[in-house]
Amino acid sequence: MSDNKIPYKIYLEENEMPTQWYNVRADMKKKPEPLLNPATGKPMGHADLAPVFCDELIEQELDDVTPYIDIPEEIIRFYKMYRPSPLVRAYFLEEKLQTPAKIYYKFEGNNTSGSHKLNSAIAQAYYAKKQGLKGVTTETGAGQWGTALSMACTYFGLDCKVYMVKVSYEQKPFRREVMRTYGASVVPSPSETTEVGRKILAEHPGTTGSLGCAISEAVEVATKTEGYRYVLGSVLNQVLLHQSIIGLETKIALDKYGIRPDIIIGCAGGGSNLGGLISPFMGEKLRGEADYRIIAVEPASCPSFTRGKFAYDFCDTGMICPLAKMYTLGSGFIPSANHAGGLRFHGMSPVLSQLYHDGYMEAVSVEQTSVFEAAEMFARAEGTLPAPESSHAIRAAIDEALKCKEIGEEKTIVFGLTGTGYFDLTAYAKYNDGEMTDYIPTDAELEESFAKLPKVE
Repeated sequence: MSDNKIPYKIYLEENEMPTQWYNVRADMKKKPEPLLNPATGKPMGHADLAPVFCDELIEQELDDVTPYIDIPEEIIRFYKMYRPSPLVRAYFLEEKLQTPAKIYYKFEGNNTSGSHKLNSAIAQAYYAKKQGLKGVTTETGAGQWGTALSMACTYFGLDCKVYMVKVSYEQKPFRREVMRTYGASVVPSPSETTEVGRKILAEHPGTTGSLGCAISEAVEVATKTEGYRYVLGSVLNQVLLHQSIIGLETKIALDKYGIRPDIIIGCAGGGSNLGGLISPFMGEKLRGEADYRIIAVEPASCPSFTRGKFAYDFCDTGMICPLAKMYTLGSGFIPSANHAGGLRFHGMSPVLSQLYHDGYMEAVSVEQTSVFEAAEMFARAEGTLPAPESSHAIRAAIDEALKCKEIGEEKTIVFGLTGTGYFDLTAYAKYNDGEMTDYIPTDAELEESFAKLPKVE
């Protein structure tokens, strides 16, 4: 189809929305390794996970064989508040770059939470309500997940306790206030309110925190409070399942206009956005039906894919959560206080880690100042202020488009724009004032962290 017949924004009709999530694990030849009980070293089953997670979410977490899982009608009804989300042709960015590449982005920022996180938050809140729970606990980095979960919990009348990474709590006060507006309690982590928080503060005085710290606190509270369970916004299999709505909609929209992507790009922190975006395309690749170049983009300050170890590790700094086989920098690794708060997790989704390990996707790391340079270029060209997290994907998309310009090759690039950057203006101010710096951990720092990885037979 000629370019002039492809609209700037491709919208799906409500009746074109997916009614099932896609479970990419069903098509993986090598499945992700099971979660291990840290006390016994044995694979964890439903009974082991029941004190932490909701029952139906555990079933989704452990399901490696069912390719499609029905989306409950009440969740579909909620999705229709903001879905389908648009697939946008970046005509103005293409013109700015003078590239023969065709660039598309799936925009997930058209809801109050400002990101894709609501896709899984509403599902997890639904299952918690269905189980008759009083409330849930969670962690949040930059605040997108906590904001989304507070919205979802309000919808279902659930209590919501959020442990927010301390540096983000201080850098992003307005996102904190959105959570409180939706009824959540928000505590900077690590805190004095939990045993593990007090232990971390004693060992690391003045720490700015990490997602691993916040997870430890949220899990402790969930397991010690009757009627509560813990929910997580990234990393886990169940989250990637719910986020597959992003990729499924993207593929339907592309197929509608006969567009075949060559390169698919997503930012990578824990894996929720990237895993959701690439899922149906990866499924085709795994089944041998099509081939795509898939690129994960992570911050150079927290490079779990590009410099991490593929090993079993704790998902949290307090070492109370299950062990997961993933690319990790070590659960004790505390990233620098960079502004892409949602990408500051020490490990990567076991699903994505296995796919990366098996060569189905590639990864690059980028420095913070170059990310904001790309974000500013995108904002000026396309008129949307992007979140720092998804600006990592923008950086890689621009780089790939410029390569196409160099060699005179036309390729179709699709990337995920996970949300907007209006609560990240402190970071934009630092960039505009020339105060932003880049931090890259040294090999010695990483080796010190790797030395503390648990020994798993």
